[in-house]
Order: sequence, then C-alpha cells, then structure tokens
Amino acid sequence: MAASNGSTSDLKSTFLKVYSVLKSELLEDPAFEFTDDARQWVDRGTCLTFNLLKYIVPGKLNRGLSVIDSYKLLKEGKDLTEDEVFLASALGWCIEWLQAYFLVLDDIMDNSHTRRGQPCWFRVEKVGMIAVNDGVLLRNHIPRILKKHFRAKPYYVDLLDLFNEVEFQTASGQMIDLITTLEGEKDLSKYKLSVHRRIVQYKTAYYSFYIPVACALLMAGENLDNHVLVKNVLIEMGVYFQVQDDYLDCFGAPEVIGKIGTDIEDFKCSWLVVQALERVNEEQKKVLYENYGKVDPACVAKVKALYNDLNLQGVFEEYESNSYNKLISSIEEHPSKPVQAVLKSFLGKIYKRQK
Repeated sequence: MAASNGSTSDLKSTFLKVYSVLKSELLEDPAFEFTDDARQWVDRGTCLTFNLLKYIVPGKLNRGLSVIDSYKLLKEGKDLTEDEVFLASALGWCIEWLQAYFLVLDDIMDNSHTRRGQPCWFRVEKVGMIAVNDGVLLRNHIPRILKKHFRAKPYYVDLLDLFNEVEFQTASGQMIDLITTLEGEKDLSKYKLSVHRRIVQYKTAYYSFYIPVACALLMAGENLDNHVLVKNVLIEMGVYFQVQDDYLDCFGAPEVIGKIGTDIEDFKCSWLVVQALERVNEEQKKVLYENYGKVDPACVAKVKALYNDLNLQGVFEEYESNSYNKLISSIEEHPSKPVQAVLKSFLGKIYKRQK
C-alpha cells in the first residue's frame, strides 16, 4: 500500500483501503472457528458492512482521520512512511469501531428509528436484540486489531489502557445521561449546567476528541502523563462539540444531520433545556414542565416555540463565538507549535459545523 501524504480525498481513500485489510483479518481471526453463516453475518450484516459502511463511512470520519492528521502534524509535516500511515489508520479505525459500538447500543437505549438516513441496526428485519451482541462484537474487534498490529510496539500496553479507560469514561457518561431520564422520575429541577457538563465530558469528549490525539501522541513516542494540558483543551473542545450537537438536535435539518432529533421527547438533559430553565418566567416554566419529555408532536412544538421565544438560537451563537475565542487563546498558550497545529486542526473541523 502506497503511503498517502496528499489531499484529504487521497487520505480518506487510503484510510478506507486499510478498513478492507482489517476486515479481511477479522474474518479470518484464528481465535474463532467461523462457520459460513457466522462469517456472512459479521461481513454483510453487523459491524463490517451495515454499522460501519452505512453509519460511519458516510460521515466525515473525523475521529479516525484525525489520528493520521495529528500524527503528521506532530512530525512537523514530514511525509509519513507506508507503515506509519497504515498504523495510524488502524488506530483511527479502532476509534471508528468504538464509535459504531456506542451507536448500536445508544440507538437501542434511546429507542431511535434512524441513523444517517438508515434504519437503526436493531430495527432491521431479523436483527432485533441480536444487535446487543453485535455491539459487543464491535467492541471486541478493537483489541484484536491492536494485538495483531501493535503488540510489538513499546506503547502497546498504553494503547490498551487508553481504549479501556476511554470506554469506561464514555459508558459512565452514558449512565449519568440515562439516570437523569428515568421513566416515572422526570424532574426538570435537577437539570443544571453542571449536570449537563458532567454528562458531556464523559459521554462525548474523551472518545471523540481526546483519544485520536492521544493515539497520535503515543505513536510519536510521547508519554500521555506529560500532556494534561492537551487533554484539558480537548475536553473543552468536546463540551463545545456536544453543545453544538444538542443545538442541532432541535434546530438542525434531519436530512443534514442524519437523524431525527428526539432530545425533547426523550427528556434529555440537553444544553437547550438547561439554558431555557435559567431564563424562563413562571408561566414559561409551566409550559416547559408540562410539555418536555412528551412524545406528542404538539408538546414538542410548544417546547420548540418556547426555545424560539427565549432566543436560544442567539444564545447559542454567542456561546459558540465565546467558546471558539477561549479555545484559540488556550491553544496558543501551549509551548509546542506542532501540538498547537494539532489542536487548531481539530477545532477547525468542528467550528460552525452543520452536522
């Protein structure tokens, strides 16, 4: 495989070729004696076609491609060898595999219907709750990839620790999110900005923002303990990203963001409802309490109308501008120009995004 150090399209093409290699290896994993039916299910069904090619690949692949981009920036723009491109791509795919695993289970927990214009995997005919085990399979492919390609690397154990820790952090964030929306215990009074931030930090920031850069740092021979500042900036970036996500869930077009937003119906501790609660008068508060968390379209419409009355779109625009300026300021305080370049590259991919 030729090394790719050119355009974004070339890089994505190379990245997708690495996927094909990893897929072939997983379908021949000696740890499991595949039957034809099992191989067909994994190949054309669960992770290796539907949950990656239909959910993940249509997106920007930012998490995975950012490993390669970040590693190249840390190497100060020097052309990467064929082996370096492959290894960075493999780590990028491990993150995309992790994302697919989270999405499969998240859709079940949220009782969602579509994902990127496709039916959620558990809603596909003949799948149902087999999707739970498919999610587990997706997660278990990650250590198989790491073992095959990184076992001889000095940072192998650090990689295993990194993926295990980030999965734990993400699952813990999901737990906090879910227990704030327990059926029969809906209470908007517990929705505070601090609660929202805690959910976001653990549910989204670590696996979407920190882990790609951490993988690149490990490949570059860095000790992650020496990069706490980098982690903190990336966590802040992840919080900003999730606030964008909450905003788009309500105000984004489903055909653009790839799903029908259900945060209002699901009684989510969304940034929007937290901001609304800080601004409502008593009459508006009553409307919010009576309609938030109801599946009835009329109730959803009343909540959205209230958001418009409170000008939450304007509140978001101000938040986005302030967050960007603060992040740029923090990034430019870092003494390393290559690290600055990595962080600015990440921020550039999400600033004012529409999906």
